[in-house]
Amino acid sequence: MSNIQLIENLRRLRADSNLTQQQLSKKLNISRQAYSNYETGLRVPDLCTVILLADFYHVTLDQLILQPLSGKGVINESHGPYYPGMVIESADTIYLSREETELLTHYRSASQDDRRLVKKVLGLPEETPADSGNSSRQKKKKPKNEVIKK
Repeated sequence: MSNIQLIENLRRLRADSNLTQQQLSKKLNISRQAYSNYETGLRVPDLCTVILLADFYHVTLDQLILQPLSGKGVINESHGPYYPGMVIESADTIYLSREETELLTHYRSASQDDRRLVKKVLGLPEETPADSGNSSRQKKKKPKNEVIKK
């Protein structure tokens, strides 16, 4: 079970520090593959490693795990507190601000047309039957007029 915010922060902070995974893993005294697994969510770093990373980037443990960070500091620092959520398919943990939680709640109760509009504004792909939660709502294809040759 991965923490999505931690994964994003590790990736972003390393890139903003102009470090490769190899360079950072050397500083942490771990293999490049082990560090790569932290950034991809295949493996969760142990507490000692998370403390080392927080010290290296000069951030608190809370910031590293819960808040979006960049090399310049906390992003959207005014948001929060953050509430844990879970990505059902992967059991990954994601932390949401009150505003994000409210947006998701409203999205869930929105009509299909409103959902399509939100997705379009955000540049997300078109809805699939799995997105709608009810595949029976799909529009039925109109039968094509068939021409029979004699």
